[in-house]
Amino acid sequence: MSSLQVAKVLNNNVIIADHPQYEEVVVIGKGIGFNRKSHDIIPLDVVEKMFILTNQQEQEQYKQLAVQIDERIIEVINEIIHYINKESKTPLNEHIHIALTDHIAFAIKRAEQGMTVQNPFLYETREMYPAEYRLAQHALEMIHNKLGVTLEEDEIGFVALHIYSALTDQHITEIKSHSRLIADMVKVVEDALDLNITGDTLDYSRLLTHLRFAIERIRRGEKVAATHRLEEMLKLEYPEVYSLAWKLTKMMERRLRRPVYAAEVSYLTMHLQRFVEKNE
Repeated sequence: MSSLQVAKVLNNNVIIADHPQYEEVVVIGKGIGFNRKSHDIIPLDVVEKMFILTNQQEQEQYKQLAVQIDERIIEVINEIIHYINKESKTPLNEHIHIALTDHIAFAIKRAEQGMTVQNPFLYETREMYPAEYRLAQHALEMIHNKLGVTLEEDEIGFVALHIYSALTDQHITEIKSHSRLIADMVKVVEDALDLNITGDTLDYSRLLTHLRFAIERIRRGEKVAATHRLEEMLKLEYPEVYSLAWKLTKMMERRLRRPVYAAEVSYLTMHLQRFVEKNE
């Protein structure tokens, strides 16, 4: 395929085009609609950066969004998605065009009205998804530099989750529910051990990483091996911590609606005991 035929121009950066393979598609690219009209032929080799949305449902949602949002915002988000694509070297789920555009446009509107939304999972997000967090930081810098809008740090966490969602093909609601589950488990650990777990310590980071990987294993149904002898020893040596680990695994089982292998209790007990000893 060497060219597209313009069916309709939505704005300077978004057109609807006829594609020889996918029929009607939404094409997003900097200046792709500038001075174009219906039936114009666009050679693909003149378009440096563009995305083609092929999913019918995504197309319809994006068409509705594109006419409601400032063209400059669409252009910057398009550049952000290109940057994420280039840096991650991983194919992105095309839903990111709708999810990120909608989220950032609304965040900019809130910022202009002086409204802020607190992100309760900011620490968890930064620790669990460091690469996506860095990409989100860069995205907010691009928004500031190109649009003159400063978004709060809380927004970095929200954008990072959208990026992680697009990179892993997980729905954003599932990722948010995992972040909420981890935050709730940390609160249970704090209450049970009478500790205030601060967000900037290595121990906290390790705890979050362990909980995150446990959730990923449970989500994928991965079996983890541990001996019955180890389990009995941990139960005998550290009864309170073992009980706490058991409680946390039951939380994961209930919230994730997946079975949890008994070995997870042993691994979590060892991790929590190390945490206790360091804080005594």
